[in-house]
Amino acid sequence: MSATRLLTPVARLLLGLQAFLVLTGGAVRVTGSGLGCPTWPECTPDSYTPVAGQAEGALHAWIEFGNRLLTFALFFTAVAMIIIVFRAGRRDLRLLALSQVGGIFGQAILGGITVLTKLNPISVASHFLLSMLLIAAAHTLLIRSKALRIESPAKSPFIQIHTVLTFLVLVAGTLVTGAGPHAGDVSAPRLNIAVAKVATFHGFLVVALILLTIAGIYKKFPNFQYDSQRYLVVFLAIALLQGIIGYAQYLLAVPEGLVAAHLLGSSILWIAAWRVRLTQYYTFETTDTLEQK
Repeated sequence: MSATRLLTPVARLLLGLQAFLVLTGGAVRVTGSGLGCPTWPECTPDSYTPVAGQAEGALHAWIEFGNRLLTFALFFTAVAMIIIVFRAGRRDLRLLALSQVGGIFGQAILGGITVLTKLNPISVASHFLLSMLLIAAAHTLLIRSKALRIESPAKSPFIQIHTVLTFLVLVAGTLVTGAGPHAGDVSAPRLNIAVAKVATFHGFLVVALILLTIAGIYKKFPNFQYDSQRYLVVFLAIALLQGIIGYAQYLLAVPEGLVAAHLLGSSILWIAAWRVRLTQYYTFETTDTLEQK
């Protein structure tokens, strides 16, 4: 198979692994396995892998170690992506492909800082938000590998605001997490803010985002591309489901299963928001189809 034909499937795998890393990171947190491997880069002072009789417990150690192993899978996929991009002669994708490897190294460093600071909530939040940036870059890489670029795209202020507000919703979510009960370990520090207050602030941002999305669906703002509203509908459906999960977990005292679902939903929501943003620059339609529209 030629390098060009491998671009899209490998980019899709890279995006999937980036999103899956968020889910496994959430599993580490909700199972209290954040210090299952109490040091870094080793799992214990004498071993890079879990050992029998660890004080933290074998299950917690393997959950944390599994999350670390996924980083290696991501790294090798990112390296394969770089090789494919260079062999396919896609100069326009080189920086995006290289950013994945650089970001994964950054994640490894942040992961080490998180462990060595005993799951400091600021480090945990930074770890998550870097994943969101890498997901955005991987999604752009995927779309650019197969879509047509729109000639001289004009940026839509609405979509810029929509993307920024979505990211602010994610940031506020990390504050709720940092103040909430699922710290990853019973001894982990917590943010000194009231959970109810920051959850309310997070909820207000979500409502604002949903209302903004509805406005974009029913009113074509300046510089909208023809499929921007179509992807806003998809985003709205995901945002409403994510809002229901978030509200349910708050009412039910944040059960582990709903927390994991909400984390997975945050990745899907961000992917959907970034796809809306990319409608300003790329289309899957042919030039003939665009002219007919």
